[in-house]
Amino acid sequence: MEFQTKIILLAFAISVIIALITIPILKKLKVGQIERKEGPQSHLKKQGTPTMGGIIMIITILILGIFMVWDYTKSDDQSERIIGENLIPLIAVTVGFGIIGLIDDLKKLIGKNTEGLKPAYKMLGLLIVSVGFSLYITQVLNIETDIYIPFFKTYLTLPIWLYVPFAVLVLLATTNAINLTDGIDGLSTSVTTIIITCLTMIGVVLGLKEITVIGSILIGTCLAFLIFNLHPAKVMMGDTGSLLLGGAIASMALYLKMPLLLIIIALVPILETLSVMIQVAYFKKTGKRVFKMTPIHHHFELSGWKENKIVSVFSLVTLICCAIGLMAI
Repeated sequence: MEFQTKIILLAFAISVIIALITIPILKKLKVGQIERKEGPQSHLKKQGTPTMGGIIMIITILILGIFMVWDYTKSDDQSERIIGENLIPLIAVTVGFGIIGLIDDLKKLIGKNTEGLKPAYKMLGLLIVSVGFSLYITQVLNIETDIYIPFFKTYLTLPIWLYVPFAVLVLLATTNAINLTDGIDGLSTSVTTIIITCLTMIGVVLGLKEITVIGSILIGTCLAFLIFNLHPAKVMMGDTGSLLLGGAIASMALYLKMPLLLIIIALVPILETLSVMIQVAYFKKTGKRVFKMTPIHHHFELSGWKENKIVSVFSLVTLICCAIGLMAI
């Protein structure tokens, strides 16, 4: 565990330094949060809080990720070089999703609205990165298309023509779920940190050092970001951060051959997504609402829960789900 701890602490330190430099710059450039008028009225006071903070994550991952790839690939040990090569797609898909989110955030800020990048363009960008990652790990890294079935402790082998669409679906669905979870201070960061920690622990148990490295970098980065993101937030991650974290979780799960485990350990983001789907479907059919507002964290917020309470409860639920997930492998 000493190896992982060093990476976590290093990522934490680098992220804190980058945040202390970046946040004042974002304030100076007036890169502020734009709240939806139809959202909770309590959120209007957050208008102007620096957003696009996910850029802190991108910079940290690039700095440490590139260094780790270089360090491993220059080794005389063949197994070490393989670890470095296997890290590349994990870093690329994470940063790639973050860059799409960055473009989306910039569009919102330049246009001074909450629309951002056109959904079709946004989906196209995410689709390209997802397909690229899926093909790379199967065709270049020759990772088998086995899918672990939780609790049954067995694998299901998918044909490549079915695996790639499935992997793309996992990447897009996870990214969307994490994006919807990012609605109140510290919620998405807290929940995803716990999920990533769970996946990293599995990587350690299975001896997959590339998962351990990328996971440790992400854990340190998220913990540092939480310092500035907890209520009252000094910076928001924006789509830059939420898409990045969604891509990271999905790619790690796919690499571990355990995307179905996300149904258990990522229950909170799944419920956030389902609440929106249920609300929309029910409203179209009856003209009435099931929840006061969706995603569901807003329902609890409008029911009188404080932001810190929602973050604490949702994080605790995620922690319990991750414990169950670990027992399922």
